[in-house]
Amino acid sequence: MQSNYPFKSIEEKVRSYWDMELTFSVSEDSKKPKYYCLSMFPYPSGKLHMGHVRNYTIGDVLSRFHRMLGFNVLQPMGWDAFGLPAENAALQNKSAPAAWTYSNIDYMKHQLKQLGLAIDWKREIATCRPEYYKWEQWLFTELFKKKLIYKKISTVNWDPVDQTVLANEQVIDGKGWRSGAVIEKKEIPQYFMKITEYADELLRDLDGLEGWPEQVKTMQRNWIGKSYGCEIEFSIKDHADHVKIYTTRPDTLLGVTYLAIAAEHPLASLIKKNNPTIEAFINECSRGSAAEADLATAEKIGIDSGLRAIHPITQKEVPIWIANYVLISYGSGAVMAVPAHDERDFHFAKKYNLNIEQVIEPIDAKTMNLEEGAYTDYGRLINSGEFNGLEFQEAFDAIVNKLTSLHKGKKTTQFRLRDWGISRQRYWGCPIPIIKCHSCGEVPVPEKDLPVVLPESIVMHGVGSPIKQDESFYKTTCPSCGKPAERETDTMDTFVESSWYFARYPSYNNQNAMVDERSDYWMPVDQYIGGIEHAILHLLYARFFNKILRDLGLIKHSEPFKNLLTQGMVLKNGTKMSKSKGNTVDPQSLIDQFGADTARLFIMFAAPPEQSLEWSDSGVEGANRFLKRLWKAVYDHHTKGKIAPYKEGELTAQTKNLRFELHQTIQKITDDIQRRHSFNTAISSVMELMNTFAKVEGEDAITVSVKQEVIQNVILLLNPFVPHICHALWDHLFNTAIDQEVWPKADPSALIKNEYEMVIQVNGKLRGNMLVSADLTQKDIELMALENEDVKRFISLESKVKKLIFVPKKLINIVTG
Repeated sequence: MQSNYPFKSIEEKVRSYWDMELTFSVSEDSKKPKYYCLSMFPYPSGKLHMGHVRNYTIGDVLSRFHRMLGFNVLQPMGWDAFGLPAENAALQNKSAPAAWTYSNIDYMKHQLKQLGLAIDWKREIATCRPEYYKWEQWLFTELFKKKLIYKKISTVNWDPVDQTVLANEQVIDGKGWRSGAVIEKKEIPQYFMKITEYADELLRDLDGLEGWPEQVKTMQRNWIGKSYGCEIEFSIKDHADHVKIYTTRPDTLLGVTYLAIAAEHPLASLIKKNNPTIEAFINECSRGSAAEADLATAEKIGIDSGLRAIHPITQKEVPIWIANYVLISYGSGAVMAVPAHDERDFHFAKKYNLNIEQVIEPIDAKTMNLEEGAYTDYGRLINSGEFNGLEFQEAFDAIVNKLTSLHKGKKTTQFRLRDWGISRQRYWGCPIPIIKCHSCGEVPVPEKDLPVVLPESIVMHGVGSPIKQDESFYKTTCPSCGKPAERETDTMDTFVESSWYFARYPSYNNQNAMVDERSDYWMPVDQYIGGIEHAILHLLYARFFNKILRDLGLIKHSEPFKNLLTQGMVLKNGTKMSKSKGNTVDPQSLIDQFGADTARLFIMFAAPPEQSLEWSDSGVEGANRFLKRLWKAVYDHHTKGKIAPYKEGELTAQTKNLRFELHQTIQKITDDIQRRHSFNTAISSVMELMNTFAKVEGEDAITVSVKQEVIQNVILLLNPFVPHICHALWDHLFNTAIDQEVWPKADPSALIKNEYEMVIQVNGKLRGNMLVSADLTQKDIELMALENEDVKRFISLESKVKKLIFVPKKLINIVTG
């Protein structure tokens, strides 16, 4: 063993050992309890970033810790490999998306291995591989047959230059991110998954997810958005049709001064045929993003349709406006506008000089000014005829009952959640397994013909999807009638791939089924780890898919993730690291300069996992210095040769105190990792223990033997965090592999402290300390303090001890005069 810490040679040698021994390869035929630890898999963008390092190190610490606790631990890894970035890179690099993706996977896999992650690499998956997405296509066909997947016309963001649908985040200031063209709202047929069929269960089952952060569950509840309200029907003057709206505030019904309908509403489409002004307005609304969030911040514009609705209770005429702030995809595409009690309606009414009629007043003495803004709280009804004086719930019930009796409305439960549109007019994604036949309609691809393989050797031109022009791909025959037909050229939303990958890892090599009984062995995932940015969509879709797989009889459990840890971002100078901001730190350079263990130690020590981590070069150097001190301490100890074990009765006060601190640290760190996930305090405790260790003097056999106990337990405690150096140190000390060792247990007898430390003051100033036996009386302790050599130097011959102030188990203050 050399005196200096040779991190490069150590880490290479240890990783080679793990690969050769298949140390982290696991199977289901184990008598140990299972522990499935999963970190959200990465998109193969080219290189790891520090967020990856943090995410996967957290998972690895928990995996290694549970392995030492005696669990059968599965920690797999894969690649979320489809998606638009590969198409963009292919355009820039003049290469195929597949080649770019596979090259990145190779490089990032090498980097992940350098981190020393305890991964079962035989289970590696890539979602762009046909053997993976075959089963995604199979599931699509099963759900299509059960009508849980359907096709309908949907409004999308359309780039007229690139001839493609854009995601909301790809629309910047109303223009396509790549082409710069003004985006249009376009109605096209798209496939939808009926996630709304599971809305109630998705909401209800959140209550059972005790291992999830409350913040995440609240975000999902809000996204699902269950509300109780009323569906109200407004007839239209001199018109056979009617307008249906949904509201959660029927108590404000008597304050309606106009209706607002979406530009895509059937009524608007009907009116524009004979009205060029309205047609021009509707065309203007067709430009810009179709996203709800974008519309919320966009300027509210509208036009009077000329139609008048009839109020279902008062029978008054109410103007119908076409407005850009109403989405056809939400509800019926129409809203009742109550400007006095809704901020959006208020500003619209002010802009177009529409009536504002107050029908709610505060119950308390609170004042309100409708010149300044709407009053949106609950209150007492006024100006509402027979309903005057009623408060919210009474008014809600009374007005709903009235509408029901008039056959103009009914109480309704509604969800904010909408069915999931999964069609994408892009190339690099899983092909939708549908064949379009003029005679038979839309026919699912038979299972024997799956997978529908996406051609990988293509050229990207940037306009449309290349498979839409590739006759060898889309020309085929109908599996039902045998006539010429065409394949669907849309691909699936990449969220689909990440919605079931966790269930595939256990059944990774099954070529005959999507999942098998091995998934029931491992699932649900015991610990899931990933960024808070995935709190809504990914986690909601994964929960939805899990319930679908359950209902198809493929798995038994209802929820995919038992416990969830959402780690914070990595910041530099207070800002999230990103290439665009030029503030990234390359993990590779960090590993090359200091080693993977230093990177792991810093990233786990710098902040609690759920909080943002501020990058610090000095923090990295400090982590490296600690590992060097650890190496040197073991080296110095190792030179002492063979060490005999001590006997309990031989311990001194000093060695008993060291053992007390050791076993107290074992107890604390076990709780820090297992229950609290407080990895930074666990590392801090080891550092404090090593500081105490360094202060213990003596080369006698007993002291050296206790120090040996400390060193071997410190190595075990640090093994989940810095596995390379711990593997090497353990091998130097015992010539065995640490991977077979168990997690240390605190010795209860060591935690019974027979001595404690007393501080000694002279006239209130610290002058010394001493170890005191718990059996001594106060008088004995006072005599020991007066005889302490450090104290004697501060009590002059001329002065006399006037009194002693004794604080049990803490301090003695000797007052002289």
